[in-house]
Amino acid sequence: MIDIHCHILPGVDDGSPDIDTSLEMAAIAAKDGIRTVIATPHVVNNGLERKVIVEKTELLNSELKKNKIDLEVLPGGEIPSHLTDSLAALHRLGSSRFILVEFPHSFLPSDSLDLVSNLVSKGYKVIIAHVERNYTIAYDPIKVGDLIQAGAEIQITAESLTGFQGPDPKRCADYLLRKKWVHFIATDSHSPSFRRPTLAKAVRVAAKLIGKKEASKLVTENPARIINS
Repeated sequence: MIDIHCHILPGVDDGSPDIDTSLEMAAIAAKDGIRTVIATPHVVNNGLERKVIVEKTELLNSELKKNKIDLEVLPGGEIPSHLTDSLAALHRLGSSRFILVEFPHSFLPSDSLDLVSNLVSKGYKVIIAHVERNYTIAYDPIKVGDLIQAGAEIQITAESLTGFQGPDPKRCADYLLRKKWVHFIATDSHSPSFRRPTLAKAVRVAAKLIGKKEASKLVTENPARIINS
């Protein structure tokens, strides 16, 4: 399995604070069957440069080999929607044209469709992060269809599907799956315990809604398009 959204890099954002925590997260992920993780630290106005993310990724991969943890980490970033124009070119997922965009949790910006369309017109492949945890979308999930129509792909959180994020994200995630509006399931893990870096349980839940084959694609074939592009 491939996790396209994880805050596993040590000491760069509100995710893993140090290398030991990162290794613990990696060990949990590998045991769950995850073989590749895209590190997606928050890239806001905090001076976090791409070269730092790449350096931290290389360091973590070296430590993973030393500790015989069967996991590969690729560099990426989670870009706040209001900074996409300035940061999209710098913080792609791996070496692809995919970018992971985060809308505010409390509302969906009125220009969200224009933002997606603009990025797509520039050649980016836009993934909207954890849409089911956005308050506006949770109560009006039909808006996700409009984002997809504008060119976006959709990522939901594993622990939303399993119910750990509460009833509203769970209800929304289930609805989006049934509508076939989900392209990726990812962990959005921040630590070994805060959104654990596991996908298998969420895939089993998804399989009950859309079938085993389609559920598997959300953590295998679809994310493979990112790392192979």
